[in-house]
Amino acid sequence: MKKNVRRVLFGFISVYLCTITAFAADMLIPVGKVIGLELYNDTVTVVAFDDALPVARESGLQIGDEICRIDGCIIESAEDVRRALNNSDGGVDMTVLRGGKERQLHMEPQITADGPKLGVFLRQGITGIGTVTWYDPETDTFATLGHPVNDGKGNLLKMTRGNAYPAAVVSVQKGKSGAPGQLKGALNTDVLLGKLKCNRAQGVFGTALDAWRGEAIPVAACEEIKTGDAVIRATVSEGEPEDYSVEILKLYPKSRADGRNMLIHVTDPDLLAVTGGIVQGMSGSPIIQDGKLVGAVTHVLVNDPTTGYGIFIENMLDAAA
Repeated sequence: MKKNVRRVLFGFISVYLCTITAFAADMLIPVGKVIGLELYNDTVTVVAFDDALPVARESGLQIGDEICRIDGCIIESAEDVRRALNNSDGGVDMTVLRGGKERQLHMEPQITADGPKLGVFLRQGITGIGTVTWYDPETDTFATLGHPVNDGKGNLLKMTRGNAYPAAVVSVQKGKSGAPGQLKGALNTDVLLGKLKCNRAQGVFGTALDAWRGEAIPVAACEEIKTGDAVIRATVSEGEPEDYSVEILKLYPKSRADGRNMLIHVTDPDLLAVTGGIVQGMSGSPIIQDGKLVGAVTHVLVNDPTTGYGIFIENMLDAAA
């Protein structure tokens, strides 16, 4: 039986200092709900050591090493590591990638009641929370974040597969100048909401297994968006998404591919009281103006949490096509 897993996670957002069926959506549901994201890239990386089991550290393994092979077996998941250790006759030969070069290590796993152990904590892909921007009830496709998920080196994570799960906001760290805030969310992997299909510069896209309810609204062309009043739909508490007032201060060319097509400023007193403005985890929150979906929140200014950037919805749809 699958164990119900509930983990507390931090949210994705950028700080400023695949294949999906092509479609030309005219009407989309702006969702605004927090979602848990697990992105895998078939790599297993050492992130920490267990001080009670010093085997790996004493054998020369280092934090940041990517485990490529154990006794010649290709490693693409943490389960592959466990399987290789269980199949070993004692010592194991490990190939790791460090600084772009492969290195060979030999170590003797420690035998425990739970099987052979190396005393390492591994990361398989990246897990976090974001906000669902839109859901298309005609195709069951959805989008989130409005910007890419990067690997630990600042490059686009080359996702091979991924899952979407329900998430709930459990606490909020309020943003302040010089220190962007964040939503802390609890992710429940017992319920699969959807499959992630691709990770691109304009967001993470997937196919939903269960529909998000709501009213579909028209999608705005770039030339329809103007400076002035708008709202963002976001979840910053345990309740449902709410609409909060913002002002679009400036517009940039659609050709700008860094997720900064609109400069937005939070004006809603309720949102400012709770979050201080834009915080991690709100990335992907839909931006609505004059009853049309115009884009999604993507970035926060590190020295002014009340202000950030958004991507044009057209750019997200182009990436999903």
